[in-house]
Amino acid sequence: MVDITDDLVKRDPQVRGCSPIHVTGYANVTSEKVTFQLHMTGNLILPCSRTLKDVNLPIDIDSTEIFLLKPTDIYEDDEAEVHQPIGEVIDLKPIITELLLLEIPMQIFSEEALDTQLPSGSDWEVVIENQDNPMDGKKEEKIDPRLAELAKFFDKEES
Repeated sequence: MVDITDDLVKRDPQVRGCSPIHVTGYANVTSEKVTFQLHMTGNLILPCSRTLKDVNLPIDIDSTEIFLLKPTDIYEDDEAEVHQPIGEVIDLKPIITELLLLEIPMQIFSEEALDTQLPSGSDWEVVIENQDNPMDGKKEEKIDPRLAELAKFFDKEES
């Protein structure tokens, strides 16, 4: 169990809290590298994009992390991200923090935000993209009273 709340809040102030992260896995150690197969589970607490209330985001991450033990070695796999140990210590905490930050979505909504009516007013309303609109694009065109006489001008010209 890793408590990483302080590191997450420092890196991203949007994060309001974090449960202790349960990290399991194994390490394959050779003379050139150490390969970690990690599985992380836990919960992040983030603000709702609409209401700013706390939303619990479950986390379930699988990751492979490679540490090269000799700084002069070049790893053959171009797609794999490799790390260097700091001194003679391999610290997984910054990597776990980074993986958790990558899991934060651009928008997250609470159940309450999805169930409530969106704000509206006189001649305006908030709509969600790709949401079915009951009017189906058939909007009533209102003519500005200041331009009503101009609308009559075009009617006369057509006839």
